[in-house]
Amino acid sequence: MWPRSVCVALLALAAGYLFVREPELPGAALRYLAGRLWAEPAESSMAAAWEALITRPARPWSRVAVGVNACVDVIVSGVKLLQALGLDPGDGKDHAVLNSRKDLKEAFIHFMQKGAAAERFFNDAETFDHIARAASEYPGAQLYVGGNAALIGQKLATNPNLKILLCGPVGPKLHELLDDNVIVPPESMQETDEFHLILEYQAGEEWGQLRAPNANRFIFSHDLSNGAMNMLEVFVSSLDEFQPDLVVLSGLHMMEGQSREVREKRLLEAVTSISDIPTDIPIHLELASMTDQDLMSKIMNQVFPLVNSVGLNEQELLFLTQSASGPHASLGSWNGVPDVGIVSDILFWILKKHGRTMDKASDLTRIHFHTLAYHILVTVDGYWGNQIATVAAGARVAGTQACATETIDTDRVFLKAPLEFVTSHTEAPSKISLNPGDPVAQWHREGISFHFTPVLVCKNPIRTVGLGDAISAEGLLYSELYPQ
Repeated sequence: MWPRSVCVALLALAAGYLFVREPELPGAALRYLAGRLWAEPAESSMAAAWEALITRPARPWSRVAVGVNACVDVIVSGVKLLQALGLDPGDGKDHAVLNSRKDLKEAFIHFMQKGAAAERFFNDAETFDHIARAASEYPGAQLYVGGNAALIGQKLATNPNLKILLCGPVGPKLHELLDDNVIVPPESMQETDEFHLILEYQAGEEWGQLRAPNANRFIFSHDLSNGAMNMLEVFVSSLDEFQPDLVVLSGLHMMEGQSREVREKRLLEAVTSISDIPTDIPIHLELASMTDQDLMSKIMNQVFPLVNSVGLNEQELLFLTQSASGPHASLGSWNGVPDVGIVSDILFWILKKHGRTMDKASDLTRIHFHTLAYHILVTVDGYWGNQIATVAAGARVAGTQACATETIDTDRVFLKAPLEFVTSHTEAPSKISLNPGDPVAQWHREGISFHFTPVLVCKNPIRTVGLGDAISAEGLLYSELYPQ
């Protein structure tokens, strides 16, 4: 704060000197200079505005059931672990499935140079076990609750007014790590834990010629229990006794490690199980990184109509439109911060094609999109309330969790999102100019409402794993579904 105070004082003296020496200086110029002198930084304005906007819903959830992927995350520096495994830097290359340490290195480099998150299945059990031992024994390695369902449940459990049921393959180490407020059915317990390895990297981190544009992580596992969604039927059968007023479902992406025949059979069984959930209980589906377009297309066509809400990031959104030849499907990858107009077009298309409309029986009426720089909450009009608080709360938790702070520390975050953007590239767009003091922009399109807010990005993130799950959990916490 001292450097800023000194600068303000010096500029104030300069302004006073100018006023004495040049009394005819235009008043507008003096007013502009005064405004700049005392203007609050955009980050401070935005953080303060969020606090005023974030209000609890009139009808909050009381019991939330979450399933079905759960594991123990082993978090370690990606570059250091690969070096410890005797691997050298080189060219990056994406692999849908990892079969060797070379595949791992190439896939890690491919995504690190983009600064993008990704998740892959490691096919060789013996090699995976060797890498997992090396990772867990590496100095500084950390063990945490992992798996989208467990992470969302753990985040929701910090609210003392909520009862949380978690169904997934819960081993002894994971059970030890879970919050006391999380109920695990006995049928969900197993003798051994599933481990996922999370290779993190920091913004600007270098390895050979490679330099990461921002902090992120690469996740891989040889996970058989989650891959087969073994706990889905246990999860659905446990709902009768628990009586939740919200269900959160994740783990469909883990089926990519199965053969096509097994995967298709299991997806049909999953659709049957999800259909058995009473229709008066809303369902949120959390997506994750995928590589199989056929599986993604089937999830869109068979699962989306059964759920009320979907959470996803920019990689999943682009893969989704590519899988179904949607708008902007020819875009190979994002170049920097995803274009708001392109994102908006794809989100609008999802709800128009797969969401509830006058002539469609789908239950899908809400999408929470999150990327590093901003969030967009999209809802079909008439079904959801408290959207401003929801999108603001999701953005706020992105800044606090990444920096590991209780509140937004404006000295440790920065504004990365565009404050001016167009809302579409497929129809006559409107242009939005956002004021940091009023940080939630709104627009409408054919009965669908969009709520946009920037994220205050952590300069030196402590932990990036589970950030998307925390964002979706916080957004759900503040969301309100109107009775129909």
